[in-house]
Amino acid sequence: MSHYRRPAEWEKHEATWLSWPHNPRDWPGKFAPIRWVFADMIRYLSRGERVRLLVKDASQSAQARRCLEKVGADLSQIDFIEIPTNRGWTRDLGPLFVVNDVGEKAIARYRFNAWANYPDFQLDDAVASVMADRLGYPLIQPTYAGNPVFLEGGAIDVNGQGTLLTTEECLVHPDIQVRNPGMTKPDYEASFRETFGVTQTIWLGEGIVGDDTHGHVDDLCRFVNASTVVLIQEDNAHDENYARLQENRERLEGLRLANGETLSVVHLPMPTPLVFDGTRVPASYANFYIGNQTVLVPTFNDPKDRIALGVLAELFPDRDVVGLHCGDLIWGFGAIHCLTQEEPV
Repeated sequence: MSHYRRPAEWEKHEATWLSWPHNPRDWPGKFAPIRWVFADMIRYLSRGERVRLLVKDASQSAQARRCLEKVGADLSQIDFIEIPTNRGWTRDLGPLFVVNDVGEKAIARYRFNAWANYPDFQLDDAVASVMADRLGYPLIQPTYAGNPVFLEGGAIDVNGQGTLLTTEECLVHPDIQVRNPGMTKPDYEASFRETFGVTQTIWLGEGIVGDDTHGHVDDLCRFVNASTVVLIQEDNAHDENYARLQENRERLEGLRLANGETLSVVHLPMPTPLVFDGTRVPASYANFYIGNQTVLVPTFNDPKDRIALGVLAELFPDRDVVGLHCGDLIWGFGAIHCLTQEEPV
């Protein structure tokens, strides 16, 4: 087993990493308001930790500074780091930080191929190794059968005590968006054990409808403490998410964790289906991000927004739970968690 582990998201951060938006194709027809959503995210997060912001070049850095000044963000808490990217989904393209028993950090560089779904990913794929070089951290490069392993941060969630969540739809589907042909569940579990110090992998089934990553767990089910998850629940039996979410609930019932505790499951509602230009987008309250001081939660101008915020406020009494409108952001098929990556202390 690895002497490194992947900390839980609620453990203390040194910083949160984001990548300033610059690719209009990620939000076709809705790109203009996106930078203001980013600015709000950074404004809140920078109150409790440093924000390390990837920018394409000096011109983009200047644009980001102007936006952040206008929303009142504390620029002294923000580092502008010039590393070019194809897109802005830092959860998936950025490094996965791990720490050892004495607090030394390393970067796990699982490779990135744009969810096996898009042709332009070469800049994104290089980000983790560039950051390891700049930060001076060791670089761990997982392999399978002599080949690099492809994995996105949004495909997994950990409790920091030996247990990891993921989905079969994302990692072991035989035909659609196949990241690593031939890799089986035991192969992934061995990789997680060696890279993250994980001794238990919980396999859920399918993710939610509309997710172009094909089953990322961060739209579906998230740890909120070492023995509790929130799981998205659809109450409308006629909705196409209903059966798949019920099946995932059944998988979690009575499950014991690597730390010996029985898993507690708290339900989060699903918002009313959100459709734009004839396409259902993956609107989900599970795509929240846990900062040092603030939990940022996507909202959708939906009556269930306040229910989701209330559930999460009870689960995070020591943090400010803040809703950010993501009606435009979700047109990129991702929300707050997809855009952020935590660096532990």
